[in-house]
Amino acid sequence: MTPDNTAPPPTATYRLQLQPDFPFAAARRAVPYLASLGVSHLHLSPVLEAVPGSEHGYDVVDHAAVRAELGGEEGLRALARTAREHGLGLVLDIVPNHMAVPVPARLNGPLWEVLRDGPASPYARWFDIDWAEHGGKVLLPVLGGRLGDELAHLRVVDGELRWHDHAFPLRPGTERLPLPELLDAQWYRPAWWRLARTEVNYRRFFTISTLIAVRVEDPEVFAATHATVLRLLREGVIEGLRIDHPDGLADPAGYLRRLGKATGGCWTVVEKILSGDERLPADWPVAGTTGYDALRHLDGLFVDPEGATALTAAYRAFTGGPPDRGGDWPATVRRAAYKVVTHELAAEVERLVRTLDRARDTSPLLRDHAPWALRTALREILVRLPVYRPYAVPGEPVAPVDATLLDEAAQGARTAFSVPEEATAVEVVRDAALGRLGDGPDHRDFCARFAQTASALRAKSVEDTAFYRYAPLLSANEVGGTPQRPAVSPGEFHAYCARLHRDWPATGTVLSTHDTKRSADARARIAALTQYPRRWADLMDRTAALAAAPDPHVAWVAWQSALGLGAADGSGAAEAGRLVPAVLKSVREAALRTTWTEPDAAYERAVEAFVTNGPCGPPGAALASLLREMGPAVRAHVLGAALLHLTMPGVPDLYMGTEGDRTALVDPDNRRVPPFPDGPLADPVPVDGGLSAEKLWLTRTALLLRRAHPAWFGAEASYEPLTALGPAAGHCVAFTRSGEVVTAVTRLPRRLADAGGWRDTTLALPGGGRWRELLTDRGYEGGAALSELLDRYPVALLVRD
Repeated sequence: MTPDNTAPPPTATYRLQLQPDFPFAAARRAVPYLASLGVSHLHLSPVLEAVPGSEHGYDVVDHAAVRAELGGEEGLRALARTAREHGLGLVLDIVPNHMAVPVPARLNGPLWEVLRDGPASPYARWFDIDWAEHGGKVLLPVLGGRLGDELAHLRVVDGELRWHDHAFPLRPGTERLPLPELLDAQWYRPAWWRLARTEVNYRRFFTISTLIAVRVEDPEVFAATHATVLRLLREGVIEGLRIDHPDGLADPAGYLRRLGKATGGCWTVVEKILSGDERLPADWPVAGTTGYDALRHLDGLFVDPEGATALTAAYRAFTGGPPDRGGDWPATVRRAAYKVVTHELAAEVERLVRTLDRARDTSPLLRDHAPWALRTALREILVRLPVYRPYAVPGEPVAPVDATLLDEAAQGARTAFSVPEEATAVEVVRDAALGRLGDGPDHRDFCARFAQTASALRAKSVEDTAFYRYAPLLSANEVGGTPQRPAVSPGEFHAYCARLHRDWPATGTVLSTHDTKRSADARARIAALTQYPRRWADLMDRTAALAAAPDPHVAWVAWQSALGLGAADGSGAAEAGRLVPAVLKSVREAALRTTWTEPDAAYERAVEAFVTNGPCGPPGAALASLLREMGPAVRAHVLGAALLHLTMPGVPDLYMGTEGDRTALVDPDNRRVPPFPDGPLADPVPVDGGLSAEKLWLTRTALLLRRAHPAWFGAEASYEPLTALGPAAGHCVAFTRSGEVVTAVTRLPRRLADAGGWRDTTLALPGGGRWRELLTDRGYEGGAALSELLDRYPVALLVRD
């Protein structure tokens, strides 16, 4: 039975990052507090059975069971009952793209059977494995060394092949064979982990060999992997879904159509990363994205464009890096993409070349293109894609946006060939990627796999490499961000909001997530540097004399990260236990001096010593005076972004702990569970506890307003920009929702102060009449002088009285 999901969308969700130390029972205890905060739904991280000890749950091992470490299905149902008693529903994050290759492998039952029985297993259709490669064996890159060096550690125990903590099934009838023959007789090949780059023959999640892709495009696989989630939906335990990484799927639109039919159209958002001006495909049957596009627009509004330019110049002067190693954004992205496509994703590219080689053999017109030419064309097109992937499907019309995307990439790719006649391989790759060469199995496989590889390349080269190499303004380096142009004008922001309200009024919006490299409030502190670029440049010059860094790039990154993190004791010095791991991760991801797989131990020790003794030591006090000076700018950004997020079009998602001022760095730092009060919030919320108390007061006020009046903010509402009048009008961003609510925030307060403040700038309130400002309980008639409206707080939230 298909559930009937005609329920309205959430008014606001609250993301809980469940983990063994924060299971369902702990979430239940937080429900009275979260209900009093004003959200309508709890947004749960994945809850299906995962690798033991997982702190995120994206490494699913069993789709049929709710994770025992969290309390099992009864624990989830108890949480749902408690939530419902307090007027809350549950939204669930699901992972259709992949499963874990766990240790031991038996934890993943379907995979275990495939490794035991090979392509004849009924579960073989589940996994994206190229059985034509490696003699029909699955290459498992798990060994610490070459097979010959590890033979002494491989043994048969209790009918399983063991290597340290790893366990693998044995093909029936092979248990008593001598070890070399036994290994040859299996449907898998244990191999040195370093072979994964070039030899792995199953699709991975990005480049993570411990996550194997699932073929949810197969209706039987979809049904089996979604049965538990759909049952929980039918039974009312959950009410909405977040879809992780749809760009990894063979046919995202087809998957979402099947999912929508199965769920009855429940509120569903997808973790689709939109690059630049890219739009969410209009035919996707979803409420919208998870909200990284909103994050970019919200953050950019509080970036001073002139200051960002000055900060970039200071960064280049200080670090002196070459253009393609962090000095210039496009050059840095292109170099990173070449590195990933030729190294980390070499196996995926070779599979594409083999598939295309087979496909072109079906047509004499496409023959005589050498594999090297196809490989070159493929790489050159992939590195030129400015978005994550196209969405072409063979046999279906090509969307103009995809045709343009591939045409432009192909034009650039031709320049890699010195012989024009050989460059025609580019057109073959382009047309195959668009599904124009035919509708056979290999044509369909290439078209889907090209898009999946493009997505992995974009994620690894931009999110996981270039963002760590190009670092003028770290707050701009979030997924979907545009580091080369971090500022967003008020006009651009209003246009984005109007488009969102028109096209995706129930989309998700976020400021912080479990995946953001820095929390919203950490980014606010860093973004404030665009209003103080000279102060920052001077401070970097001074700290270079106080604490010698292994290189200028790591110094810039470490000091900006320390500024964003702040100091718990107000001294300016950051916590070494949090900052050191984040900076070490940064230098490994940047892969300029050390990497995860080829670490330079001496360099990493030098980085750790520098961070510990510099930003986290006595020199860290140098940040304190700058943080104090930037206080008004940080306050305006923290409160302004929060209020805009809570009142703009879409459904705001609050990440755990961010209702107050919360600074966090990249995972695992951002996955720390905050302390939750034992009961509901006090009424009214005290506001004398500094910025964190102010943000909590603002958040609760806005959330309660949304919950009390959902029609003012929903699909039938309206969004209208408001323009202030007067000499400082450009520093006020304001809009009205449905003519009943007005949001007004301060933008770039330092420039505002330098220009003489608000002076006689005013904001007319729509429709005349009386209005009440909810944060101060002041009344206004027809309009307000901004010097009064924004004197106590740099933001205002008004309702018609």
